[in-house]
Amino acid sequence: MHALLHRFISTIVRRGNLSVTYANGHTRQYGGEHGKAVHIRFNSRRAERGVLANPEFYFGHYYAEGEIDLLKGDMYDFLEAVFTGDPEGEFQQRPWMKAIAALRYRLRHFKEFNVAHRSRKNVQHHYDLTGALYDLFLDKDRQYSCAYFETRETDLEAAQLAKKRHIAAKMVMSRPGLSVLDIGCGWGGMALYLARYLGASVKGVTLSDEQLALARKRAEIGGFGDSVRFELEDYRHVREQFDRLVSVGMFEHVGRPFYDQYFQQCARLLKKDGVMLLHTIGRTDRPSTTNAFIEKYIFPGGYIPSLSEVMPAIERSGLKITDIEILRLHYAETLKAWRERFMNRRDEAKALYDERFCRMWEFYLAGSESAFRWQNLVIFQIQIAHDQEAVPLTRDYIHEAEACLRAIEERQVDGVARFPQEAAE
Repeated sequence: MHALLHRFISTIVRRGNLSVTYANGHTRQYGGEHGKAVHIRFNSRRAERGVLANPEFYFGHYYAEGEIDLLKGDMYDFLEAVFTGDPEGEFQQRPWMKAIAALRYRLRHFKEFNVAHRSRKNVQHHYDLTGALYDLFLDKDRQYSCAYFETRETDLEAAQLAKKRHIAAKMVMSRPGLSVLDIGCGWGGMALYLARYLGASVKGVTLSDEQLALARKRAEIGGFGDSVRFELEDYRHVREQFDRLVSVGMFEHVGRPFYDQYFQQCARLLKKDGVMLLHTIGRTDRPSTTNAFIEKYIFPGGYIPSLSEVMPAIERSGLKITDIEILRLHYAETLKAWRERFMNRRDEAKALYDERFCRMWEFYLAGSESAFRWQNLVIFQIQIAHDQEAVPLTRDYIHEAEACLRAIEERQVDGVARFPQEAAE
């Protein structure tokens, strides 16, 4: 097994400085000894067999279980050696890897069959973890989606504020009092931003009990009781109509079998002169399957679409696409900030959960950053309307609206609707 795994690793790690100690105690060097030194150790032959058979799943799995250790460097350093050493993803072209991928592709419908009760269960798996965990690595507004880095020097707090500003500008919030539905509202940051700075009347819906409770507290403490309401409600069950729809980081949980239902429901909810902004992770290549480790341990039922899968469903709904923007490395930088913050407070995360959980999340955060930095993941921001005249003729309005919002934010220096614990301090 050691010899087979050695040959496998030697074909994919052609640059970098990776040392591997196998379960029999032998250590091998890969990549030419240039760059950051990384040293991993296999503690069992079972882990060696798993990684050889299906590295996409079993490396993270056995690292979480403690059957693989990092002796030097961190998980991001290891993945950098793998992905920069194998930029074409040749390891995925092995016959057995292609067979596994083909089988998972045929079974994808069942994994993503997110009927209402299953959607709620999937959301609770991730988003109903204790809020203290998310406080370790998210910004103060607890934005758990891709930030918008206007410069390389922008910090996470400013980038998350810029994300909300950028999205709001694309929503064409032309007058106070517009009604907005925030589909998958998280802890309420986007909804509270629209109410605070643009005078919107917002309804936010979520399937997470933890998110709902905190979002409602934030609205109450911020004095938004008359303009913002949060509900534990599936998007399929909403009945009102709205001037604007916004969805940030929720579409990844819809599931391909429900794309038509999702956009047909959006068409019903959006007024005829309304505008919708969809912000979702997407892939730059052809349709595929969710990463096996992420699917099992992090986001069950989740799927990241290709643009070719989203467009037909929008077209069939009768809605019109009025703008598409691709944010490329913004999520890589967001995940880098989250990963560094999480690792700096890893002991606190371990006190909340355990060592296995911390290892699992190390791999999740580092692997996700790698996917945006070196693989096929980006962000799609898709603007949608019934009427093609619902938005201005040129894109200049986006920059003009951002400038106006920035001025409003500066006048309200303390612009974050605070969390309950912050308000008490």
